Amino acid sequence: MAFDFAAIAKARDRFLSLIGTRPVIMGIVNVTPDSFSDGGLFVAREAALAQAKKLVADGADIVDVGAESTRPGHTPLTADEEWARLAPLLATLVAEAGAPVSIDTYKAETARRALGLGVCLVNDVWGLQRDPEMAQTIAESGAAVVIMHNRETTDPGLDIVADMKRFFARSLDIARRAGVSERHILLDPGVGFGKSREQNYEALRAIPELLALGFPLLVGVSRKSLFKGLDDGVLEGRLVGTLAANLLAARDGAQAFRVHDAAEHRAAFEVLRILSARPGG
Repeated sequence: MAFDFAAIAKARDRFLSLIGTRPVIMGIVNVTPDSFSDGGLFVAREAALAQAKKLVADGADIVDVGAESTRPGHTPLTADEEWARLAPLLATLVAEAGAPVSIDTYKAETARRALGLGVCLVNDVWGLQRDPEMAQTIAESGAAVVIMHNRETTDPGLDIVADMKRFFARSLDIARRAGVSERHILLDPGVGFGKSREQNYEALRAIPELLALGFPLLVGVSRKSLFKGLDDGVLEGRLVGTLAANLLAARDGAQAFRVHDAAEHRAAFEVLRILSARPGG
């Protein structure tokens, strides 16, 4: 599928230009039947579009669309199965959401099809290391990419920060060899992916250390199970945990946040901005 390079670049730069100016909100639209938080709610085109528009109205700067659940125990999809969920609605979202659109996939074929419809960013939960064609697809299109840390298994005894650094070094080497511009790369510590609960906390605490790698950080902790049990496991308790973690991550220098609840984060980040401002500044 041919790429509209000008359209991709325009939407990509609209998103990337915000990095570093304020906390950037990536709103989540899952068109899956089995995602842990909102599975089945936005499968229909009309529902997905309405949710995307709501997220943008609530403060999302980019809408991230995913068609395959990556929750623990999920059933993997083929690229054709994944695309069957995306094809009926993706072009409409790109045209009408009111903000740039990213695709949450680790499959190069799915990414190529989505980029052909004007998506401007690929959010790869396997950090360019699962599909050998992914980095080249991103480089050819000129899209931005989120490189996320992931592991096949959880090893509670592992130095998870050192593992993240090794993983990112491999991914960044893959990206460079494919010709992906470093200006188009964000890193994601992969909270909730191949980590114990304590390792998830360690990953968040390591944000200042990870920023030293020289790339913006996107954090994705929204409604995840590491907050389960902090308030009897109810969804509202997970939201409180999400907001607290993202505020601390923003204070530590993380620049982008993948969330289900855009309005709540916009308000929370505004409070952070006000309280962080220096008197007379």
